[in-house]
Amino acid sequence: MPPLRKTDETATGSRFLYDSFDAAHARIEANERVSDERWAALDYRLGLIDAALERLEKRIWLGVYGLAGFLLAQMAEALLAAAMK
Repeated sequence: MPPLRKTDETATGSRFLYDSFDAAHARIEANERVSDERWAALDYRLGLIDAALERLEKRIWLGVYGLAGFLLAQMAEALLAAAMK
């Protein structure tokens, strides 16, 4: 009985008759590609979230400094008013 695989480089005919198809290997490669795409999408979304948090942090600090400036101006006005009496 002849072997199912031909090892000769000059073999004619369909390669699918002689080369085995490893379904498990193909499935693993497909899962790895899907996993890589999911990680890339997750990294992109985390980048967007990080940028949004940085903008929010800048707005919060602007509000804190604005409130501190307002309170200092009120204190200075009260001191000037008391000094003028």
